[in-house]
Amino acid sequence: MVEKDPWRSQLTLLGEFIRTQRKLARLSLRDLADMTKVSNAYLSQIERGLHQPSVRVLQSVAQALNVSAETLLAQAGLIVQAGEVAAAGVNATELTIRADPLLTTAQKEALIGVYRSFLSED
Repeated sequence: MVEKDPWRSQLTLLGEFIRTQRKLARLSLRDLADMTKVSNAYLSQIERGLHQPSVRVLQSVAQALNVSAETLLAQAGLIVQAGEVAAAGVNATELTIRADPLLTTAQKEALIGVYRSFLSED
């Protein structure tokens, strides 16, 4: 099913990013809930893109996952950090791929990998 609401798509991306970072940190949902003082049911809703988190919750999650709140939002495609487009290894093409709601996280990473391989051939 294709998401017609772009904001809902962004919430889904944000949730996927948080879930990925939580798993990379080897934290269970309950562990993250304990660290953030946010219920695991609420965090589960955020990870599934069903709820829009408050700034306080985002800051708490970012701190627990050891990422900045700005990075968390940028990775989800919600904001573009100053200078990010021009930064080495990150450009408008990669940001567009990351923001595409039709692609899975694995597909996005694969496309970015292929894209970067083409750039390194030059």
